[in-house]
Amino acid sequence: MAEGSCLCGDVRYVVSGPMRPVIACHCIQCRKTSGHFVAATSAPREDVEVFGEVSWYQSSDTARRGFCGRCGSSLFWDGPGRNLSIHAGTLDGPTGLTLMGHIYCATKGDYFEIADGLPQAEGEDPVLTTMMPDQGV
Repeated sequence: MAEGSCLCGDVRYVVSGPMRPVIACHCIQCRKTSGHFVAATSAPREDVEVFGEVSWYQSSDTARRGFCGRCGSSLFWDGPGRNLSIHAGTLDGPTGLTLMGHIYCATKGDYFEIADGLPQAEGEDPVLTTMMPDQGV
């Protein structure tokens, strides 16, 4: 079980099941939302319980982004599929998670290099973003 929250604590959440390893997303929307890139894990929606009011922004035809309406912390990305993406920096305490790779590298900022040796996808990578611990990861 893992817990997390926004900066001010108005929104808290508990994850009762396994979480996917962390993926760094360098797409334009993640860059604009976070000011850099988003590092996110994910878990099946039914395993995530949220306390407090999440404000949602419909960022595309297929996805929305959840944040705290008081402090503005970016918390979630909710798109198609079974899982809810959780911004890894909002998790409390040690997570035991590791960074697994990078997506949308073709649109990353030009002010830094990705030099960690992890897999890099130019755009979306459905296999990388849906891997869960029970799938051998």
